[in-house]
Amino acid sequence: MDAKQSKVAVVTGAGSGIGRAVAVELLRAGWSVALAGRRAGALEETAALVPDGASAAVRTDVSRPEEVAALFAATADRFGRVDLLFNNAGTFGPGGVPVEDLPYEAWRHVVDTNLHGAFLCAQAAYRRMKEQDPRGGRIINNGSVSAHAPRPHSVAYTATKHALTGLTKSLALDGRAYGIAVGQIDIGNAATDMTEGMRTGALQADGRVAVEPVMDVADVARTVRHMAELPLEANVQFATVLATTMPYVGRG
Repeated sequence: MDAKQSKVAVVTGAGSGIGRAVAVELLRAGWSVALAGRRAGALEETAALVPDGASAAVRTDVSRPEEVAALFAATADRFGRVDLLFNNAGTFGPGGVPVEDLPYEAWRHVVDTNLHGAFLCAQAAYRRMKEQDPRGGRIINNGSVSAHAPRPHSVAYTATKHALTGLTKSLALDGRAYGIAVGQIDIGNAATDMTEGMRTGALQADGRVAVEPVMDVADVARTVRHMAELPLEANVQFATVLATTMPYVGRG
């Protein structure tokens, strides 16, 4: 399929983990995908997983407005439009640090990446989607089950994921007039490098350290693709995909 005729996605944080899995899922389904992330080499590795796919690697720090603007300009130049933004770039920040000991610089880095970056990318996507012909598109924000219940010592990450829920709702409301659908996927314990520690033991709310189950990240990718391929008249506002037996629903 010609890149200019296929659906076009921008996936942030595409160099690893959930972002890589979603990018690969979309490329295999015939989408054209702009791969965004801080590490150019990792983006090229993602592209190589689907060698016949229509992809473009664009090194991007989503916390920097000028780099986000360049990402969407490069996507439009290469593929002609933007149909989907998967707002995925994010960081946990330093693990296991009590709130009273968290350095401001660490707090700021998490907020800049998870919240400011998501806003900047959504704003740039919104501008493109509002003006392109045909008008409209979809934004999917990567939230977390931390948007509902925090882990111990995760104040920066949890605060940003709660804020993403507000961002999702506001964007969804404002996008109605322009055919822009906005939803959020909240993910719990997908097996990636970021969750590797859960296989050996994660701090629980009662102070215990316990091994937690994880799920295949490909199951997350398929869910994002389902959300992405709905007609714009339909929207998954919020979806939660999690390892079935992880300690999330219930007490303890």
